[in-house]
Amino acid sequence: MSTGRNALGRGIGALLPTASGPARAVSAPDAPPFPSESAPPEIPVDAIDPNPDQPRRVFETEQLATLADSIRQHGVLQPVVVRQAGDRYELVVGERRWRATRAAGHTTIPAVIADVDDEDRLALALIENVQRRDLNAIELAEAFRALADTGATQEEIGRRVGLDRSTVANHLRLLELPREFQEDVEADRLSAGHAKVLLAVVNPERRRHLRDRIVGEGLSVRMAEGLGRGLSGETRSRKGKPRSPGDPDLQRVVDALRQRLQTRVRIHGEPTRGRIEIEYFGADDLQRVAAILLGDG
Repeated sequence: MSTGRNALGRGIGALLPTASGPARAVSAPDAPPFPSESAPPEIPVDAIDPNPDQPRRVFETEQLATLADSIRQHGVLQPVVVRQAGDRYELVVGERRWRATRAAGHTTIPAVIADVDDEDRLALALIENVQRRDLNAIELAEAFRALADTGATQEEIGRRVGLDRSTVANHLRLLELPREFQEDVEADRLSAGHAKVLLAVVNPERRRHLRDRIVGEGLSVRMAEGLGRGLSGETRSRKGKPRSPGDPDLQRVVDALRQRLQTRVRIHGEPTRGRIEIEYFGADDLQRVAAILLGDG
């Protein structure tokens, strides 16, 4: 492509070639030029293949059905973008419209034929979905990783899609979670905020326990953060710095209580005298902790 990489941050239009010659008729790859530049040509729907780099993996059936109904009534109002791939065409932008057009029973779809290389094909699909907020957090993270695999830094990826570097980095960290937890995010059982809390819990069993509580009890991110701090095995001084009891016997007691109660526990004092502080997060959590302490849990 003749368009520089800095154009990626300016949106889809900046990436599409504007000097690649007139639009072509597309009933066949070697057809004569399309006579009018006022409207895009129509491509046979069955001559188009989906974008293999499409970052979006989840296409809501109900939303596609609604879009298909609209296309039946009004047609496709915005053309898709394709590139030539041998004697067929490959989608670059507009897979939802293409899928809905097929579902509507239309045999052709308006399309802009662009000369797009592999790297920019991924970037275009990503930008479209980011601008429309169509990607879940894991899909976005996978797309960022794919761009990183091409050699792009986190700063460069951020510029391309109009996000700051820290947002890119935080999404990439989500891929450190087990695939099972990633599927929870994709299915909206966990938010990206919940996933970030789970990343802070290193112990797999404790992380699993926290995940089950978030999903089973519908915990907010704030409540999950409180539980996560308890499960991370840290206590904090008044200045906010992590510290542990000085006595190893006390530390063993703290660790055992945390493991048993699955919440944050502190011991203030010495082995001979002091107090135990147990945190809970909500009325249900209080009942749970109390049931364990009373021998009912």
